[in-house]
Amino acid sequence: MRSIEEGIHQNDQRLELATFGMGCFWGPEARFGSMPGVVRTCVGFTGGTTPTPTYRQMGDHTETVHISFDPRVISYEAILREFWQNHYPNRDNYKGRQYISLVHYHTEQQRKTIENIRKEMETQLREPIETELAPFGEFTLAEERHQKYYLKRYPKALEQLAELFPEKELLTDSTFAARLNGFVKGYGTKDSVREDIAQWRIGTVEKNG
Repeated sequence: MRSIEEGIHQNDQRLELATFGMGCFWGPEARFGSMPGVVRTCVGFTGGTTPTPTYRQMGDHTETVHISFDPRVISYEAILREFWQNHYPNRDNYKGRQYISLVHYHTEQQRKTIENIRKEMETQLREPIETELAPFGEFTLAEERHQKYYLKRYPKALEQLAELFPEKELLTDSTFAARLNGFVKGYGTKDSVREDIAQWRIGTVEKNG
């Protein structure tokens, strides 16, 4: 299955990044992972000052989802709309900063885009949006058990996938795992996953595998 990932990522230099905090990071990773154009997802901690945060000792960090996407397939604007349309950005700081609404921008163009889409979403919500906006800094990857959380609730499927991905890191970091994690959470359909795979620049044997 390594050939599948090599085919998908052969133009990695063209990928862009997006980083969001929108509550517990399990659900957002599944949601974004189901979207065509999103190549990789992972979850972790950002925004705080506590050194080496962990899930149990997060300090002042925020749970975030980190996304690699292909702007030729999906725009940053579309990803931002998905972000704001699927959580309430003005809730109280329950558990401190762990679950706050947060957007980290990676470029100045992203910052400008965020401001524009925020105005659009404020019109839809009919109230000001309090999402915190900050430049991207350090990202600490969450423990392995939190990556592709919903997919890992299907151990038999993981056993089958182990034959294709002998190294766990290959599966966790793959587009295929991102799609499956979204699918088992209830995002997308089998047909949509098949249609997405059909667009990947990989061989016919791998597509049908």
